[in-house]
Amino acid sequence: MKSFFYTIFFIVISLHSYSQEVSPSSQYEIDYKNYKLRAVAELGYLGVFSHKIQFGENTTYFDYKSDGGQNVLFPISRLSLELDFNERNTLVFLYQPLEINTEVVLNESIMIDDILFLEGTNLNLQYGFPFYRLSYLRHLDIRNEKWDFAWGASLQFRNATIRFESADGNLRQVNRDFGLVPILKFRTAYHQNKNMSIEFEADGMYAPISYLNGSDNEVVGAILDASIRQKLKITEAFDTFLNVRYLGGGAVGTSDDTDDVSDGYTKNWLHFYNVTMGFSYSF
Repeated sequence: MKSFFYTIFFIVISLHSYSQEVSPSSQYEIDYKNYKLRAVAELGYLGVFSHKIQFGENTTYFDYKSDGGQNVLFPISRLSLELDFNERNTLVFLYQPLEINTEVVLNESIMIDDILFLEGTNLNLQYGFPFYRLSYLRHLDIRNEKWDFAWGASLQFRNATIRFESADGNLRQVNRDFGLVPILKFRTAYHQNKNMSIEFEADGMYAPISYLNGSDNEVVGAILDASIRQKLKITEAFDTFLNVRYLGGGAVGTSDDTDDVSDGYTKNWLHFYNVTMGFSYSF
């Protein structure tokens, strides 16, 4: 919960600084010209550079790409709402659905926690890692018509379900996890002309998670969500874009939240890429 309060404190201080710039007589008057709501949607495919996972210290470090059927492309989508206010402030709410389901026949035996899946087992795999992200950005006052820079912070809500199950249903191991992750955010845009721009955006963090959540066990986590897009303005309200994204991260360490079938140790690192087409509409 430390991470949650740190991020809320950051947003409150930023908004308080903005409120000090507004005269007391106008604080309770809403000027809708200073607000712009924007809906953004992307649709495309996801590919896997590398993805490996391990549950339990003396168990298999499972390779999803070579042994788990993640050597093909998967559909991906991404939805967000962005609110611009007072020209230099932006709030973003993002929803990223992310679930990969595959079916394989094991070419060697694997151990997941205390469950042994033998060679030749028909295995159903689910890697569900959808997340929600709330971000605040403050745009720098650089007085340059070509460039726009913004920095801020995000709070990400992860909601993971990771499942290994034999096709006959006799063997099953499911790992579920929900948590909050504080992240730093950066966004920049280069306006080539009045209708075209190139944008770069990154959300990233590398930190000992045990320090953030107050645990005595050392758990190191990381995330990097970085993209570059070519945007084309169609009308004053409607934009379209081509986007290339890297999504990577993971964690390694032992959690305090254990049960009778797990020693709490997890190692999970993924490196994905997305290619999407998208659009944004300003209300």
